[in-house]
Amino acid sequence: MRSPTLVHQPTALSAIGDFLRRHQRAIVALQWALVLFYAVLLVVPAFMALPPERATILDNLTRFAQFLFWGIWWPFVLLSVIAFGRLWCGFLCPEGALTEWASRHGAGKRMPPWLRWSGWPFVAFGTTTIYGQMVSVYEYPKPVLVILGGSTLAAIGVGLLYGKGKRLWCRHLCPVSGVFALLARLSPFHYKVDLLAWAQSPARAQPINCAPLVHIKSMTGAAECHMCARCSGHKQAIRLAARWPGREVIETTTASVWQSRLVVWGMLGIAAGAFQWSASPWLVAAKQRIAAWLIERDIAWPLAPVGHWWLFTHYPDVNDVFTWLDGAMLLGYISATALALGTSVSIALWLAEKALGREDARHGLALALTPLAGFTIFLGLFTLTTTQLAAEGLRIAWLPQVRAAVLAVAVFWSATLAFAWIRRQRAHAARRLSAFLAMLAASALPVASYAMLFYGW
Repeated sequence: MRSPTLVHQPTALSAIGDFLRRHQRAIVALQWALVLFYAVLLVVPAFMALPPERATILDNLTRFAQFLFWGIWWPFVLLSVIAFGRLWCGFLCPEGALTEWASRHGAGKRMPPWLRWSGWPFVAFGTTTIYGQMVSVYEYPKPVLVILGGSTLAAIGVGLLYGKGKRLWCRHLCPVSGVFALLARLSPFHYKVDLLAWAQSPARAQPINCAPLVHIKSMTGAAECHMCARCSGHKQAIRLAARWPGREVIETTTASVWQSRLVVWGMLGIAAGAFQWSASPWLVAAKQRIAAWLIERDIAWPLAPVGHWWLFTHYPDVNDVFTWLDGAMLLGYISATALALGTSVSIALWLAEKALGREDARHGLALALTPLAGFTIFLGLFTLTTTQLAAEGLRIAWLPQVRAAVLAVAVFWSATLAFAWIRRQRAHAARRLSAFLAMLAASALPVASYAMLFYGW
């Protein structure tokens, strides 16, 4: 006798997913409204004069755009991914909407092999982060147009060339796709697939256009899912569901080397250097010594302005001009910080791997550091928020306590994930303890570097 078809019991969460699936037209309208808003804030300030010293967020479009991009958008989009998965990607991201639209009207060529390289997210994150510091992207509108606008044009170009209604740019090339994929593993929400219900559902069902190219039937996590709700209720087997935060990290048996590198060398290394260089007294002292050494030897060209705003910061009207020495010191500081932090974390991961006696365990363990990596980036970006608010006369008196609390949560969460991951391994208790202690050591230098930034300098 044939068993009856299984129908999942509806819950408040699954009802939300089904509601979002039924209102895709409204979501598309919201996306295009945001595309227009994004375009105005991106393009118009780049062709305006720099704001006067007394300009505020409320009376100057450039200041307003700067605050939205770097004070609101980036820090809180990161938090939204941790909280809700890649909801931003599926519902609001202008680049995602544009590349998907372009792919519907483009050439529809087959995706070339080079585009599938798994290292692109790391390379894109690293280069855009470093270049953004070279041109002071947080402070001036022209670099914003170059970096964000260039990324948007590239997304449209990829859509016009490749894919048929798919988001190939988002899946493979977006500078923050890798970061979002890592942070989404921490989310307490995901679209759960019931394979038994799938197998017993009617054979015919409307095919799902999964824009980020997720193989829906075998989907077990939220890393690549854009949370767009298009598949909610499909074959009565997919539903929006809750899970333990970070469970996807704990249950990851293998992780790619590029995911590990993005956490260790990108999010914990390069990002830390990018946030810290402008406040570092060490950088100032080293630059002064080198400048004195050059002057003593009549070597003048490193002290001359670069003269190109698209290469290094050059705004003489507001006395903000980089010399070749400034640029070299910036790049050197970010590189040295990334090297120091990345090396220290890598050594700790290697020690944990040796303690467990499992080859390539360091890549899975690196994912346990995702909360620390994500929250430190948030704190770095939130510094821009508080700085801009302070310029408006709004100071957060309890900011030091907030930073300390966020760092504490990040360390505790990463330690909890590391403990749970290690506990699942087949190793002697003493070996597992040694591995856990090594993971605690992995957090030490990154936390110390941000503590120095927030409380020492």
